[in-house]
Amino acid sequence: MELFWFIPTHGDGRYLGTREGARSVSYSYCRQIAQAADELGFSGVLLPTGKSCEDAWIVASTLVPVTERLKFLVAVRPGLTTPTIAARMAATLDRFSKGRLLINVVAGGDPVELAGDGLFLTHDERYELTDEFLTIWRRELSGEQVDFTGKHLKVEGGTVLYPTIQKPYPPLYFGGSSEAAQDVAAEHIDVYLTWGEPPDQVGEKIERMRKLAAQKDRKLKFGIRLHVIVRPTEEEAWQAADELIAHLDEETILSAQKIFARMDSEGQRRMSELHKGDRSKLEISPNLWAGIGLVRGGAGTALVGNPDNVAARMKEYAALGIETFILSGYPHLEEAYRTAELLFPKLPLAPSDKVSDPAFISPFGEMIAGNNIPVHKGK
Repeated sequence: MELFWFIPTHGDGRYLGTREGARSVSYSYCRQIAQAADELGFSGVLLPTGKSCEDAWIVASTLVPVTERLKFLVAVRPGLTTPTIAARMAATLDRFSKGRLLINVVAGGDPVELAGDGLFLTHDERYELTDEFLTIWRRELSGEQVDFTGKHLKVEGGTVLYPTIQKPYPPLYFGGSSEAAQDVAAEHIDVYLTWGEPPDQVGEKIERMRKLAAQKDRKLKFGIRLHVIVRPTEEEAWQAADELIAHLDEETILSAQKIFARMDSEGQRRMSELHKGDRSKLEISPNLWAGIGLVRGGAGTALVGNPDNVAARMKEYAALGIETFILSGYPHLEEAYRTAELLFPKLPLAPSDKVSDPAFISPFGEMIAGNNIPVHKGK
């Protein structure tokens, strides 16, 4: 398994849907989370995109110099920038980060927000544009000079002069549940992402994507985007889940659900369908809780439980083909530590070069009486 964490550039706190327990998402705070994820051994971090977020490219470029191994999953937005400019940006950040850039392809799912950004295409037209965008982007970063005329995009002599470190280009990640999105993924994407649906639904999606990719003589890797609430006991974990939404009232939930309903994203529709705005029916599968999706768009489910049970659920997803788990938790700084300390020992993680400092000593807690190193006592 490969585990990523999340930089909450759209806000963070101890509770959802309230200013109670909220905290300022400053550069200093984002740096703390990134450095914690780097030190703890997470492979990378996802940076969100959209009008509610700080700009992901700028955030990534400021966090690269203060981290060592961490990779940054940053969005390209077809239709909001040209493929040639996006390719040059990717080449620069990949080179300057020494190969630590990953690309998240985001076509968008909210027509109202997209109109504010100047994009006025229907759902399927956006994926037509995305297909053209990635055709140009991939060819240019592969070293070609590109002449291309499509329905939405036209490029004459498009080139990228400075190559990327990662060959032929930084890996492409993408999530989309509609037929139009999945056709694009099968043609272009390296890692297909799904939000945290119940395992049977995830399995169906993976199987479909494998078949679509095979028709194009391609193979995909798979990842999942989830929140996590892990505690030493089941009781503590579910109590923490209840506390996270303790300040939500029905008016706040209804307001959020109205916004989600205007979106044309199939993935968002599937997320909303899991709970239908009803806070009395939030455990939708063993240890899978949909409470976050009451007011948060996009990833709306969390794995909730003790370390053994959460690890077991993750292994169920892994058995379906999931290799990359993009996790998050509120608040993100503390939960990065909690997740690493409680969950990492239970999982078959990909090898890490975390211990690279010759002065590093494996963690053992505080010395006993200033003299003795604590002994690990397993169960």
